[in-house]
Amino acid sequence: MSFIHIAILQRVPSCVHVLCLCPATNLTIKAMTKDAAANPYSLRLTVDYDRCHDLETDAATVNQEGVPYFFKRDHLFKGFHGDAELANETFSELDDHHNLDHVDAALFMHHEDDPDLHNHFFFFLNEKVFSYYQNKVVEGYPKDISEVFPGIPDHLEAAVECPKIDCDEDSVIFFKGHDIYHYHMNTQTVDKKHFESMPNCTSAFHFMENYYCFHGHQFSKFNPKPERCTFGKTREKCSRVHLDALTSDDAGNVYAFRSDDNITVEAIDSAFKEIHSDLDAVFSYDNHLYMIKDDNVHVYKIGEPHIHLDGYPKTLKEELGVEGHVDTAMVCNDHPHIAHIIQGNKMFDVDMKATPREPTNERPLSLFKHVDTAMCGPKGVTVVVGNHFYHFDSVMIMVAARALPEQHRVSSGLFGCDH
Repeated sequence: MSFIHIAILQRVPSCVHVLCLCPATNLTIKAMTKDAAANPYSLRLTVDYDRCHDLETDAATVNQEGVPYFFKRDHLFKGFHGDAELANETFSELDDHHNLDHVDAALFMHHEDDPDLHNHFFFFLNEKVFSYYQNKVVEGYPKDISEVFPGIPDHLEAAVECPKIDCDEDSVIFFKGHDIYHYHMNTQTVDKKHFESMPNCTSAFHFMENYYCFHGHQFSKFNPKPERCTFGKTREKCSRVHLDALTSDDAGNVYAFRSDDNITVEAIDSAFKEIHSDLDAVFSYDNHLYMIKDDNVHVYKIGEPHIHLDGYPKTLKEELGVEGHVDTAMVCNDHPHIAHIIQGNKMFDVDMKATPREPTNERPLSLFKHVDTAMCGPKGVTVVVGNHFYHFDSVMIMVAARALPEQHRVSSGLFGCDH
């Protein structure tokens, strides 16, 4: 059993941020021009890019506002939705002046001890590095990589920043083949490690407190610290999305759980150590997560880390007054103390303030024989059945409805994939 922790960031419109990045693209050559005599590097392609297909990205990083940037040849994807654009529309001269049709690696640097590096983008190509500040190339660049980052080799495959909160001191992690180079910013020293079992990282990415190595159409999560640098299980991005349980907390974070590893970010027991198998249902109430498995309920106080409350698990009957298998459960903003429990094609309510708690207000769900999971959010109710979901403005509308609303795919509608 594993889970995805999704943070909804308001500064990136319509993006639900998970590691279902789908930055890979499908390249279609529509026109090609080449003036080899005037400039042997002036090969330019007019292309159509389609996210979530068969090509891998050349480099990945985030900007100063935390928006992901994915580079493919001379194009750039911003965030998890939208079309690709030419990279030099954001980074002037990246292509036009320096004749770059791609970058090997990219990173955005936070290093307050050195204003010449802090809040700068760095792009690596062959033996050169380019520095950009406020999206303008810094005077004197490009420079040799060895001049700016002594001890780091040429022809890199990936790079990612590791701030001191994660690596004890501001660092950059460089990848080349099976070698990893930890470059320490303050001392300009390098720790090198060799991992034969490590996949070659075509790009690397630091997002939502996690570090990822992309290789082909898969990714691995890794621990960035030099003394603990380890790689987790390789995972597919955005394939056959099926959810077992889904909820959101008061801060707007979404927790999605599933029983196989196709799209997961981490195993469930890495954050919820007392849970070792598939969940039946989960809901958030009063800054706590209620996790239902078979006839037991575990309760965690939401935080970093999540804290398992003493005295749990308790039986489903003891905690909620419910008997039998629970398909899903949710608490909605319009009735913040009512847990809506769904069993088969029936739903009933449990007043979380009541003592003892017991199910009341049973009513049928005429549109569904079975629901895999559901959750409430600011815009209403999301009901997931198989690989699809349906949106209702409220629980009352969901119960009263006699026709299904528009069907949406979980992969694209909830996880930002375009397939």
